[in-house]
Amino acid sequence: MQKVRKIILASGSPRRKELLEQIGIKFEICKAEGEEVIIFSDPAEVVENLSVQKAREVSEKCDGDIIIGADTVVAMDGQIFGKPKDREDAVRMLQMLQGKEHQVLTGVAVILRNENKTISFAEETTVSVYPMSEKQIEQYIDSGEAMDKAGAYGIQGKFAAYVSGIKGDYNNVVGLPVGRLYQEVLAAGFDLLL
Repeated sequence: MQKVRKIILASGSPRRKELLEQIGIKFEICKAEGEEVIIFSDPAEVVENLSVQKAREVSEKCDGDIIIGADTVVAMDGQIFGKPKDREDAVRMLQMLQGKEHQVLTGVAVILRNENKTISFAEETTVSVYPMSEKQIEQYIDSGEAMDKAGAYGIQGKFAAYVSGIKGDYNNVVGLPVGRLYQEVLAAGFDLLL
């Protein structure tokens, strides 16, 4: 098992930062800032490809042995919900998600620079949402949580009041399937916790 000298997270997401810290990974942040170019229509392919784009961008500008890129979307009936553009967009998304089941997909890309290798995958979790009234949707958006999150909600915040169930990895919905990330890199011969 190889020891990792320097890990870079290619994301400014406070949730991804917290999740990596939670399991004890030591890392630095170098945020990907390039334009996201979507070249697929399947949500799993979209997030996996976007995570690779982010990891590659950061790999070119920041020095690290391992670069971790990630991208999360909400999808329902093949339609992708990213971060809302404005309040109207957030209302539209929550109106569509309320009372139904949807998928949260996070693409993860890990560049093992010294091995000249990239590991990438997409993790999917199904989330069920209780019916919500217009007033509840408006109040949730007023909380300020909706605007910087895929699908206009954060499961780890006030929106938890409207989640009736999940099938899959909860951390994936928050923004990073840390268990699978750790296991995939471990299988490649690197322990992120050493």
